[in-house]
Amino acid sequence: MNQQITTRIGADKGAIKREFRSRPWAATLILVGGLALLLLGIAVSVSFGAADIKLSVVWSAVFHFDPEIMDHQIIRELRLPRVLGGAMIGASFAVAGAIMQGMTRNPLADSGLMGINSGAGFALALCFAFFPNLSFMYLILYSFVGAGVGAGVVYGIGSLAKGGLTPARLVLAGAAFSALLSALSEGVALYFHIGQDLAFWYAGGVAGTKWIQLKIMFPWIGAALIGAMVISRSITMLSLGDDVAKGLGQRTGLVKLAGALIVLVLAGSSVAVVGAVGFIGLIIPHLTRFFVGVDYRWIIPCSAILGSLLAVFADLTARMINPPNETPLGAIIALIGVPFFLYLARKERREL
Repeated sequence: MNQQITTRIGADKGAIKREFRSRPWAATLILVGGLALLLLGIAVSVSFGAADIKLSVVWSAVFHFDPEIMDHQIIRELRLPRVLGGAMIGASFAVAGAIMQGMTRNPLADSGLMGINSGAGFALALCFAFFPNLSFMYLILYSFVGAGVGAGVVYGIGSLAKGGLTPARLVLAGAAFSALLSALSEGVALYFHIGQDLAFWYAGGVAGTKWIQLKIMFPWIGAALIGAMVISRSITMLSLGDDVAKGLGQRTGLVKLAGALIVLVLAGSSVAVVGAVGFIGLIIPHLTRFFVGVDYRWIIPCSAILGSLLAVFADLTARMINPPNETPLGAIIALIGVPFFLYLARKERREL
């Protein structure tokens, strides 16, 4: 047995080294080109809306703000926090999904499918019902608690089945428990007459994002993204399997605990701002691995950039479909995510 593990470790080391030699160029291209495209997307998104504003005015509002000019007020107080919030939550969901898929070796792992988003949403429903005047800081903290409870219950249910935890059981448990929490949230909304307050979180969107939310959210998300980069090499080892990771000297329990906390912070804070936006964490890590390989030192930063791109351009699309009305951001991303999920599920079934 030990000889088999040693052989596997040696083979995996060689495979990873071969992957590293060829893919950093693709990762660098994604980081540089993606960042440039993200800046362009932010500029276009800020300029587009019910009142179209020239890019030159956007530049002036950002670097030479004049509170007497109405367009400057619209850009500073409404559009900039919305677009920057979209970029932040896109990066958060994408990195959370990448970490979950790496730690669990489950290609279907995503905060929206594992009960994390619905747990955070249920916590928010209880907050609106019983503590309607809570500050945004406390909403984020309760979102963390709800996300942790949701993830814990899903993993517990999946582990109780005969044969242990498998990717298929984990997804089924997540789907069932998420549906239960969504139903409970709707029941709370109806009973306490807070349906209008929760409608935004049900649909998912960044339209109501304010600077105060970004100021509170940024330190949490920033610290979590840095933490994700710190443990990225360990996540690469975990993606090879627990036995291989332990053979390479990794403290797997500590890494999994750190990864779980990072995922809860990223998903919980994002749900508190934009609601139940799913599938970003499912789509982006797969797309990133296709381009950059299996090294999470590249997957995590590239996922952050691509996740931000998806969220920013999906929000822009949501505003362009039926102006001046807006299509929910969650619906736009689901149009991409649902077919992608079905494709992955079908692929996994063929491989079983």
